[in-house]
Amino acid sequence: VQLQASGGGLVQAGGSLRLSCAASGRTFSGFCMAWFRQAPGKEREFVAGISGSGLLTSYIDSVKGRFTVSRDDAANTVYLQMSSLKPEDTAVYYCAARSTYGGIPRETAQYAYWGQGTQVTVSS
Repeated sequence: VQLQASGGGLVQAGGSLRLSCAASGRTFSGFCMAWFRQAPGKEREFVAGISGSGLLTSYIDSVKGRFTVSRDDAANTVYLQMSSLKPEDTAVYYCAARSTYGGIPRETAQYAYWGQGTQVTVSS
């Protein structure tokens, strides 16, 4: 599976962005998909994830109520809708996939497939 993330950019605080992650190489139906982010000088952290069925989602506390993860298996794409953006959301955002059944893990080592990252910059 190859993942291609897009949709990042520069936005003012309070604004919105929608990130997309397109999968190719094989269908990702049934794969658990997640978004991570990495700010300068910090470790990569889990942001949000969606189960293979699409029925379960998981978010870190700092983005709950502001970010929404969704998937379109027909389009082999997962999305991260980000609203009410804050300067602390500034980071490179990565999408990741895992084919193993077992919830929505938050550890980077649990994901075998990664996209190249897209920069999100939120100005104050």
